[in-house]
Amino acid sequence: MKSFETLSIVIPAYNEGRTIHLILDKVKKVQLLNNLQKEVIIVNDCSKDNTVEAVNQYMRDNPELNIQFYSHEKNQGKGAALHTGIQKAKGEFIIIQDADLEYDPEEFNILLKPVIDGFADVVYGTRFIGGNAHRILFFWHTIGNKVLTFCSNMFTNLNLTDMETCYKLFNSEMLKSLSLKEKRFGFEPEVTAKISRLDKVRIYEVGISYYGRTYEEGKKIGPRDGFRAIYCILKYGLFSRN
Repeated sequence: MKSFETLSIVIPAYNEGRTIHLILDKVKKVQLLNNLQKEVIIVNDCSKDNTVEAVNQYMRDNPELNIQFYSHEKNQGKGAALHTGIQKAKGEFIIIQDADLEYDPEEFNILLKPVIDGFADVVYGTRFIGGNAHRILFFWHTIGNKVLTFCSNMFTNLNLTDMETCYKLFNSEMLKSLSLKEKRFGFEPEVTAKISRLDKVRIYEVGISYYGRTYEEGKKIGPRDGFRAIYCILKYGLFSRN
């Protein structure tokens, strides 16, 4: 059984002032397996709304939750916010949590279990297997995700079903050893390609729920990001291994 003390929860935030308190309430409420401590790292990517004020108010109202808050002086992208959060994390394991309400922190324990049981170093939460709830939204997004995952698997020799998932849990030492460069949505294929090449890394996948947002509700990823992901799959899987 794997023994460690702290899970670092990295939350990139861009214009999430209206709802970020809701996801933080969920993070605060969840009781982690083995009574693990939570370190919440929020990275504001130069939001244009009241995200900064909302987070500062939440920190004042909830001092018992260990929140570390950082802000970029200019917008750099989700990947850049994740780079900052990963660098600042002090926990033995790191999980990525979007600031929206598409993923449920109650399912952190689903990802933690293979690690705590001593089987995994990295765990991906897939939206495409298992019996958990999934909101029915965009057909072409689903097809796009499956195509990107298939292409990624070709170069990593993995059999993932959801490379683009937000929920990824990493051994901190392994994740910090990677030289990550992608500052926007290319983070997913880059980190997958690079983590897959680490010596003796054990990667697991578990089924999770998905409460997707429409564009009217704040969804940000679009077709341009899909083309960038294909570029990154080729770049880090075929042409550049650094």
